[in-house]
Amino acid sequence: MKLLLTSGGLTNESISKALFDLVGKKPEDTSLVFIPTASNIEKGDKDWLIDDLINIKKQNFKQIDIADISAIGKELWLPRMEEADVLFFEGGNSYHLMEWINKSGLTEILSKLLKNKVYVGLSAGSMVTGPDLALRQSQLLYGEDVERKEELKGLEFVDFYFLPHLNSPYFNLRNKDNIREAVKDLPRKVYALDDQSAIKIDGDKMEIISEGKYLIFNE
Repeated sequence: MKLLLTSGGLTNESISKALFDLVGKKPEDTSLVFIPTASNIEKGDKDWLIDDLINIKKQNFKQIDIADISAIGKELWLPRMEEADVLFFEGGNSYHLMEWINKSGLTEILSKLLKNKVYVGLSAGSMVTGPDLALRQSQLLYGEDVERKEELKGLEFVDFYFLPHLNSPYFNLRNKDNIREAVKDLPRKVYALDDQSAIKIDGDKMEIISEGKYLIFNE
């Protein structure tokens, strides 16, 4: 399986290069499907979503499609995903995204789809690839889903936890000790990455791609 787990998307040349290394094609020969579902319930200014799309557009893809798995049926989104080289899961709310991955039926077929495609996660899109959604930690560090009581199983594509937006002024990930305290009860390794960093996975090979900062906990 080929994964590119990012905090902020295609924010720099190193991350973009890592993507096309995984795809094995030139940008102009590569098609992408953008799944915005995680962003749907986020309130307020969506300039961050627009910026994420602009960063994608700058790569000169052959085609950029958009398929919201909570808004259209499987008969519409599945053919688009089957034809694409890259499945790009946008950021927003990880709990909402995972709920819709389950509701839509994508959970059952995503592993098969990814036999010849690259999964790109941005923030929430990266967080859902782990063992579970680390609900308590998300509540502490991101201030989201505070009303949720039940942990939600993740895609289990990776055996670690991914925390995006390290050092962001918008979340409680600016202090190393604060993060360490929040994640101390998690049973697996935790990667906290800023928006200039990503994790590249190609089969059993894993590499951190960074033009910024990242931290590793529970080693």
